[in-house]
Amino acid sequence: MGIDNQIYDRIGGGWWDEANPLNMLNGSFTPGRFAYFRSVLARRGLDPAGLRAVDIGCGGGFMAEEFARLGCQVAGIDPSEVSVRTAREHAGSSGLTVGYAVASGERLPLDAESVELACCCDVLEHVSDLDRVIGETARVLKPGGIYLFDTINRTFASKILVIKVAQDWRLTRVIDTELHTWTMFITPTELEGTLRRHGLRLGEITGLGPRANKLVVLRSYLQARSGRTTFGRLSELMDIGEVKSTGVSYMGYAIKNE
Repeated sequence: MGIDNQIYDRIGGGWWDEANPLNMLNGSFTPGRFAYFRSVLARRGLDPAGLRAVDIGCGGGFMAEEFARLGCQVAGIDPSEVSVRTAREHAGSSGLTVGYAVASGERLPLDAESVELACCCDVLEHVSDLDRVIGETARVLKPGGIYLFDTINRTFASKILVIKVAQDWRLTRVIDTELHTWTMFITPTELEGTLRRHGLRLGEITGLGPRANKLVVLRSYLQARSGRTTFGRLSELMDIGEVKSTGVSYMGYAIKNE
């Protein structure tokens, strides 16, 4: 059995509902990632206002909306029609302008060298053709443009936590479907090689994970699994953000060669 990417059509209407498992990717994931991405832009001396950006695999629009609030001209791309509809409706109700389209990362509906920023979160470990997705990203980025990303590392730790605990084991899994396949996780070395082949120079990699006390994380996880708290609240309590270890998940940025 392969990855069940159809789940985003089945339950993608509830991205913004804290009781929906997909909302775990908001909570503290969104502010944690975005704080790091903003720090990257600041260190590169970039004012995001007015920059053209694409959120590849935008889901319900969590990251796309954050970039829109900074004043970026944002395009959100996702292959799930239900997710795109949800994202479009939420942006509209929030008074934000985001141009959403149903499309895949392997074939972006954007002109070559048309954006200054590309964002790709929770996506690379789901695609069947990583090389093509990175190639398309490089194609639409302007020279000097920045690629912001995160993904899951292929390690023993990620196999236990992401595959066994969160997915396979009946007593601990969050949702009864195959969200991930361990062999599709990507080591930093593999990702850097793919980026380099497409003219993207890795700038930095750092860990992404929970910063809360481990007992707090475990207790909150069990409460969410039993329905005593929401998945959105679980994400908040985990305090996801930049950490030292890249052993499970990591984030970073790359720059397109000029």
